[in-house]
Amino acid sequence: MAKRPGSFNSLTQPVRSLWSYFAFTILLITSFILMLLGKVDVFLIDNARTIVLDALAPAIEVAAGPISFLNKLMKQIGDLRYLQAENSRLILENQQLYRWQHIAQLFEAENLALRSLTNFIPPKDVDFVSARVIGDGNGVFVRNIMITAGNKDGLTLGNAVVSGEGLVGGVIEVGESYSRVLLITDLNSSIPIQIDRTRDPGLLIGDNTRTPRIIYLPLYSQVVLGDRIVTSGHGGVFPSGLGVGVVTMVNDGLISVTPFVDWERLEYVSILKTGYDGIARSDTSKLLPSLTRRPKNLPCPSK
Repeated sequence: MAKRPGSFNSLTQPVRSLWSYFAFTILLITSFILMLLGKVDVFLIDNARTIVLDALAPAIEVAAGPISFLNKLMKQIGDLRYLQAENSRLILENQQLYRWQHIAQLFEAENLALRSLTNFIPPKDVDFVSARVIGDGNGVFVRNIMITAGNKDGLTLGNAVVSGEGLVGGVIEVGESYSRVLLITDLNSSIPIQIDRTRDPGLLIGDNTRTPRIIYLPLYSQVVLGDRIVTSGHGGVFPSGLGVGVVTMVNDGLISVTPFVDWERLEYVSILKTGYDGIARSDTSKLLPSLTRRPKNLPCPSK
Protein backbone atom coordinates (compact mmCIF):
# COMPACT_ATOMS: atom_id res chain seq x y z
CA MET A 1 0.00 0.00 0.00
CA ALA A 2 1.40 3.43 -0.92
CA LYS A 3 2.55 5.79 1.81
CA ARG A 4 1.03 9.13 2.11
CA PRO A 5 3.06 12.11 1.15
CA GLY A 6 2.73 13.85 4.40
CA SER A 7 4.47 11.09 6.32
CA PHE A 8 8.05 12.01 4.89
CA ASN A 9 7.65 15.64 5.73
CA SER A 10 6.75 14.76 9.21
CA LEU A 11 9.94 12.81 9.57
CA THR A 12 12.28 15.58 8.21
CA GLN A 13 10.60 18.37 10.00
CA PRO A 14 12.75 18.04 13.19
CA VAL A 15 15.99 17.99 11.14
CA ARG A 16 15.08 21.10 9.20
CA SER A 17 14.14 22.85 12.37
CA LEU A 18 17.47 21.89 13.94
CA TRP A 19 19.44 23.05 10.78
CA SER A 20 17.69 26.36 10.67
CA TYR A 21 18.50 26.89 14.29
CA PHE A 22 22.23 25.92 14.09
CA ALA A 23 23.01 26.79 10.40
CA PHE A 24 24.63 30.18 11.07
CA THR A 25 26.81 28.77 13.83
CA ILE A 26 27.93 25.82 11.70
CA LEU A 27 28.81 28.02 8.74
CA LEU A 28 30.77 30.41 10.95
CA ILE A 29 32.75 27.57 12.49
CA THR A 30 33.37 26.06 9.04
CA SER A 31 34.67 29.37 7.70
CA PHE A 32 37.04 29.74 10.63
CA ILE A 33 38.31 26.20 10.14
CA LEU A 34 38.89 26.85 6.43
CA MET A 35 40.84 30.01 7.27
CA LEU A 36 43.03 28.08 9.64
CA LEU A 37 43.61 25.39 7.05
CA GLY A 38 44.64 28.09 4.50
CA LYS A 39 47.21 29.54 6.88
CA VAL A 40 48.53 26.11 7.69
CA ASP A 41 48.80 25.39 3.93
CA VAL A 42 50.93 28.55 3.34
CA PHE A 43 53.28 27.60 6.12
CA LEU A 44 53.53 24.09 4.76
CA ILE A 45 54.30 25.35 1.23
CA ASP A 46 56.95 27.76 2.49
CA ASN A 47 58.57 25.08 4.58
CA ALA A 48 58.49 22.65 1.69
CA ARG A 49 60.02 25.28 -0.64
CA THR A 50 62.78 25.98 1.87
CA ILE A 51 63.57 22.30 2.20
CA VAL A 52 63.67 21.81 -1.57
CA LEU A 53 65.88 24.88 -2.09
CA ASP A 54 68.27 23.71 0.59
CA ALA A 55 68.47 20.35 -1.09
CA LEU A 56 68.95 21.76 -4.59
CA ALA A 57 71.22 24.72 -3.70
CA PRO A 58 74.52 22.77 -4.12
CA ALA A 59 73.39 21.41 -7.48
CA ILE A 60 72.27 24.88 -8.62
CA GLU A 61 75.60 26.34 -7.50
CA VAL A 62 77.52 23.66 -9.43
CA ALA A 63 75.41 24.23 -12.53
CA ALA A 64 75.75 28.03 -12.27
CA GLY A 65 79.58 27.84 -12.42
CA PRO A 66 79.88 26.87 -16.13
CA ILE A 67 77.07 29.24 -17.03
CA SER A 68 78.86 32.12 -15.28
CA PHE A 69 82.13 31.14 -16.98
CA LEU A 70 80.46 31.07 -20.39
CA ASN A 71 78.89 34.46 -19.75
CA LYS A 72 82.28 35.93 -18.81
CA LEU A 73 83.91 34.25 -21.81
CA MET A 74 81.33 35.68 -24.20
CA LYS A 75 81.78 39.11 -22.65
CA GLN A 76 85.57 38.86 -23.03
CA ILE A 77 85.18 37.78 -26.67
CA GLY A 78 82.93 40.76 -27.27
CA ASP A 79 85.41 43.07 -25.55
CA LEU A 80 88.28 41.56 -27.59
CA ARG A 81 86.42 42.17 -30.85
CA TYR A 82 85.74 45.75 -29.81
CA LEU A 83 89.38 46.26 -28.85
CA GLN A 84 90.55 44.81 -32.17
CA ALA A 85 88.25 47.13 -34.09
CA GLU A 86 89.31 50.07 -31.94
CA ASN A 87 92.98 49.16 -32.39
CA SER A 88 92.56 49.04 -36.18
CA ARG A 89 90.83 52.41 -36.10
CA LEU A 90 93.56 53.92 -33.94
CA ILE A 91 96.31 52.51 -36.19
CA LEU A 92 94.65 54.11 -39.23
CA GLU A 93 94.13 57.36 -37.37
CA ASN A 94 97.75 57.29 -36.18
CA GLN A 95 98.97 56.80 -39.75
CA GLN A 96 96.86 59.73 -40.89
CA LEU A 97 98.22 61.85 -38.05
CA TYR A 98 101.78 60.92 -39.03
CA ARG A 99 101.04 62.00 -42.61
CA TRP A 100 99.57 65.29 -41.40
CA GLN A 101 102.55 65.75 -39.09
CA HIS A 102 104.91 65.23 -42.02
CA ILE A 103 102.95 67.73 -44.12
CA ALA A 104 102.92 70.20 -41.23
CA GLN A 105 106.68 69.82 -40.79
CA LEU A 106 107.19 70.45 -44.51
CA PHE A 107 105.01 73.55 -44.34
CA GLU A 108 106.81 74.70 -41.21
CA ALA A 109 110.21 74.30 -42.88
CA GLU A 110 108.95 76.09 -45.99
CA ASN A 111 107.44 78.82 -43.85
CA LEU A 112 110.73 79.32 -42.02
CA ALA A 113 112.60 79.44 -45.33
CA LEU A 114 110.15 81.97 -46.76
CA ARG A 115 110.14 83.96 -43.54
CA SER A 116 113.89 84.42 -43.88
CA LEU A 117 113.21 86.36 -47.10
CA THR A 118 111.31 88.95 -45.08
CA ASN A 119 114.63 89.96 -43.55
CA PHE A 120 115.59 91.34 -46.95
CA ILE A 121 114.47 94.91 -47.66
CA PRO A 122 114.68 95.59 -51.42
CA PRO A 123 116.11 98.87 -52.67
CA LYS A 124 113.64 101.65 -53.32
CA ASP A 125 111.63 101.37 -56.56
CA VAL A 126 113.13 97.94 -57.32
CA ASP A 127 110.68 95.20 -58.22
CA PHE A 128 111.49 91.61 -57.27
CA VAL A 129 110.14 88.08 -57.52
CA SER A 130 110.71 85.10 -55.23
CA ALA A 131 111.67 81.62 -56.41
CA ARG A 132 112.62 78.22 -55.06
CA VAL A 133 116.08 76.69 -55.46
CA ILE A 134 115.66 73.34 -57.24
CA GLY A 135 119.13 72.49 -58.52
CA ASP A 136 122.64 72.69 -57.19
CA GLY A 137 125.20 72.75 -59.99
CA ASN A 138 128.20 73.08 -57.73
CA GLY A 139 131.23 71.39 -59.23
CA VAL A 140 134.99 71.65 -59.13
CA PHE A 141 135.08 74.76 -61.32
CA VAL A 142 131.45 75.92 -61.26
CA ARG A 143 129.33 77.27 -58.44
CA ASN A 144 125.74 77.85 -59.58
CA ILE A 145 122.14 76.99 -58.76
CA MET A 146 118.86 76.66 -60.69
CA ILE A 147 115.72 78.55 -59.60
CA THR A 148 112.01 78.36 -60.49
CA ALA A 149 111.68 81.70 -62.27
CA GLY A 150 112.40 82.77 -65.82
CA ASN A 151 111.27 84.90 -68.75
CA LYS A 152 107.62 84.58 -67.80
CA ASP A 153 108.46 86.19 -64.46
CA GLY A 154 110.33 89.07 -66.06
CA LEU A 155 113.86 87.88 -65.31
CA THR A 156 116.78 89.05 -67.44
CA LEU A 157 120.50 88.46 -67.50
CA GLY A 158 122.36 90.16 -64.69
CA ASN A 159 119.48 90.27 -62.19
CA ALA A 160 120.80 90.23 -58.63
CA VAL A 161 119.72 87.23 -56.56
CA VAL A 162 119.49 87.57 -52.78
CA SER A 163 118.32 85.59 -49.77
CA GLY A 164 117.16 86.83 -46.41
CA GLU A 165 120.80 86.93 -45.30
CA GLY A 166 122.50 88.63 -48.23
CA LEU A 167 123.68 88.48 -51.84
CA VAL A 168 123.61 85.06 -53.50
CA GLY A 169 124.79 85.85 -57.01
CA GLY A 170 123.58 86.94 -60.45
CA VAL A 171 121.39 85.44 -63.17
CA ILE A 172 123.53 84.06 -66.03
CA GLU A 173 121.01 81.97 -68.01
CA VAL A 174 117.28 82.58 -68.43
CA GLY A 175 114.75 80.00 -69.61
CA GLU A 176 111.00 80.31 -69.88
CA SER A 177 110.30 79.05 -66.36
CA TYR A 178 113.75 78.37 -64.92
CA SER A 179 117.01 80.28 -64.63
CA ARG A 180 120.58 79.63 -63.59
CA VAL A 181 122.36 81.75 -61.01
CA LEU A 182 126.12 82.20 -60.72
CA LEU A 183 127.09 82.28 -57.03
CA ILE A 184 129.41 84.92 -55.61
CA THR A 185 131.85 82.14 -54.70
CA ASP A 186 132.27 81.02 -58.33
CA LEU A 187 135.65 81.48 -59.96
CA ASN A 188 134.01 83.60 -62.71
CA SER A 189 132.26 85.94 -60.26
CA SER A 190 133.49 89.55 -59.89
CA ILE A 191 131.31 91.96 -57.92
CA PRO A 192 131.97 95.64 -57.15
CA ILE A 193 131.84 96.05 -53.38
CA GLN A 194 132.80 98.49 -50.69
CA ILE A 195 133.80 98.33 -47.03
CA ASP A 196 130.69 99.47 -45.18
CA ARG A 197 132.71 101.11 -42.39
CA THR A 198 135.17 103.10 -44.53
CA ARG A 199 133.25 103.20 -47.85
CA ASP A 200 136.44 102.07 -49.61
CA PRO A 201 135.59 100.44 -52.98
CA GLY A 202 136.97 97.15 -54.17
CA LEU A 203 136.18 94.01 -56.13
CA LEU A 204 134.99 90.71 -54.66
CA ILE A 205 136.18 87.75 -56.71
CA GLY A 206 135.23 84.12 -56.24
CA ASP A 207 137.78 81.34 -56.07
CA ASN A 208 135.48 78.29 -55.79
CA THR A 209 135.87 78.25 -52.01
CA ARG A 210 133.42 79.37 -49.36
CA THR A 211 135.45 82.55 -48.76
CA PRO A 212 135.81 84.82 -51.81
CA ARG A 213 138.58 87.46 -51.80
CA ILE A 214 138.69 91.24 -52.07
CA ILE A 215 141.08 92.89 -54.53
CA TYR A 216 141.69 96.38 -55.92
CA LEU A 217 141.23 98.18 -52.61
CA PRO A 218 142.79 101.66 -52.26
CA LEU A 219 146.33 101.63 -50.89
CA TYR A 220 145.26 103.63 -47.85
CA SER A 221 142.40 101.26 -47.00
CA GLN A 222 142.50 99.88 -43.46
CA VAL A 223 140.45 96.67 -43.45
CA VAL A 224 139.98 94.88 -40.14
CA LEU A 225 138.40 91.61 -39.13
CA GLY A 226 134.65 91.90 -38.81
CA ASP A 227 134.24 94.65 -41.41
CA ARG A 228 130.91 94.35 -43.18
CA ILE A 229 131.02 94.14 -46.99
CA VAL A 230 128.19 95.47 -49.20
CA THR A 231 127.70 95.99 -52.93
CA SER A 232 128.86 99.38 -54.20
CA GLY A 233 126.57 99.59 -57.23
CA HIS A 234 129.48 100.57 -59.48
CA GLY A 235 128.99 99.54 -63.09
CA GLY A 236 125.25 99.13 -62.59
CA VAL A 237 125.47 95.37 -62.25
CA PHE A 238 123.95 95.16 -58.79
CA PRO A 239 122.13 97.75 -56.67
CA SER A 240 124.25 99.34 -53.97
CA GLY A 241 123.98 98.44 -50.31
CA LEU A 242 123.25 94.72 -50.65
CA GLY A 243 124.85 92.76 -47.81
CA VAL A 244 127.58 90.44 -49.04
CA GLY A 245 129.51 89.16 -46.03
CA VAL A 246 132.01 89.93 -43.32
CA VAL A 247 135.83 90.02 -43.40
CA THR A 248 137.18 86.93 -41.65
CA MET A 249 140.85 87.01 -42.71
CA VAL A 250 143.40 89.76 -43.35
CA ASN A 251 146.89 88.41 -44.03
CA ASP A 252 149.64 90.06 -46.10
CA GLY A 253 147.23 91.78 -48.44
CA LEU A 254 144.98 88.71 -48.72
CA ILE A 255 141.48 89.63 -47.55
CA SER A 256 138.88 86.85 -47.33
CA VAL A 257 135.16 87.34 -46.84
CA THR A 258 132.66 84.88 -45.39
CA PRO A 259 129.30 85.43 -47.15
CA PHE A 260 126.19 86.08 -45.10
CA VAL A 261 124.33 83.38 -47.06
CA ASP A 262 124.03 79.92 -45.49
CA TRP A 263 124.64 77.81 -48.59
CA GLU A 264 123.56 74.60 -46.88
CA ARG A 265 120.08 75.96 -46.13
CA LEU A 266 119.45 78.01 -49.25
CA GLU A 267 115.90 77.08 -50.33
CA TYR A 268 114.24 80.31 -51.47
CA VAL A 269 115.66 83.44 -53.07
CA SER A 270 114.45 86.80 -54.31
CA ILE A 271 115.47 88.10 -57.73
CA LEU A 272 115.79 91.86 -58.12
CA LYS A 273 114.55 92.98 -61.53
CA THR A 274 117.49 95.21 -62.36
CA GLY A 275 119.61 94.95 -65.49
CA TYR A 276 122.06 96.89 -67.62
CA ASP A 277 119.89 99.90 -68.37
CA GLY A 278 122.32 102.49 -69.67
CA ILE A 279 125.35 100.24 -69.16
CA ALA A 280 127.41 99.03 -72.12
CA ARG A 281 127.77 95.27 -72.48
CA SER A 282 131.56 95.59 -72.71
CA ASP A 283 131.69 97.44 -69.42
CA THR A 284 129.67 94.86 -67.54
CA SER A 285 131.61 91.98 -69.02
CA LYS A 286 134.71 93.21 -67.23
CA LEU A 287 132.85 93.02 -63.93
CA LEU A 288 130.98 89.77 -64.39
CA PRO A 289 132.06 87.96 -67.56
CA SER A 290 129.66 85.07 -67.10
CA LEU A 291 126.67 87.37 -67.36
CA THR A 292 127.37 87.97 -71.04
CA ARG A 293 126.71 84.35 -72.00
CA ARG A 294 124.01 83.71 -74.55
CA PRO A 295 120.68 82.71 -72.91
CA LYS A 296 119.76 79.10 -73.33
CA ASN A 297 116.46 77.31 -73.30
CA LEU A 298 116.94 75.47 -70.06
CA PRO A 299 115.41 72.00 -69.91
CA CYS A 300 112.60 71.55 -67.45
CA PRO A 301 113.81 69.43 -64.52
CA SER A 302 112.15 66.08 -64.27
CA LYS A 303 109.54 65.94 -61.58
